[in-house]
Amino acid sequence: MSLRLLLPNEPPIVKIGLVASLNRPGGNVTGIAFLSLALEPKRLGFLHELVPQTADIAVLLNPTFPDSADQLLEVQEAARTIGLGVAILHASDSVGIEAAFESLAERHAGALLVGTDPFYISQRKQIVALAARHRIPTMYDGRDFTEVGGLISYGASFADAVRQVGVYTGRILKGEKPAELPVLQPTKIEMVINLKTAKALNLKLPQSLVVAADEVIE
Repeated sequence: MSLRLLLPNEPPIVKIGLVASLNRPGGNVTGIAFLSLALEPKRLGFLHELVPQTADIAVLLNPTFPDSADQLLEVQEAARTIGLGVAILHASDSVGIEAAFESLAERHAGALLVGTDPFYISQRKQIVALAARHRIPTMYDGRDFTEVGGLISYGASFADAVRQVGVYTGRILKGEKPAELPVLQPTKIEMVINLKTAKALNLKLPQSLVVAADEVIE
């Protein structure tokens, strides 16, 4: 039986053996690799553009997520390139998320980058509510956050990935083998800005970001 999966990120799917490689998956699995890790430096750069006066940015990471160590290295290298200080916050459950936000004041961070993690997506309402309570400009990895009040997100379009899944599903049903279908990358990366949240934070959005946004939520 052919198996079709929507896959979250490149490194884990190769490391844990789901596929042999992206170009030649082998076995009975292929899919969409969101490659979110590669976008962390871009997210940090956009966040810095949003709050250029901020010298220190906090980063929320889940230490139990397989990509956590690589996320940390990517963010730290990007921060050094920009000349930013980075305060790392760790949380792997809802209590830890609360505690991480409580420590923001002590860290004197002027903005927050929420790392890519499926658990954080499941806790998006809690995270967005805490960002609003602490009045901290926050960057997220997908529109799931901005749709519930998050300030800004930059990441692969889930809707577009589902479309790609549909195309591959059709090809498999017509007889093509998953082992011979390369793991795809998303064809659309989108930035979404929540204007209502920006106004609540008394944050003036740079015109460059507004123009670059794929959607501005009023």
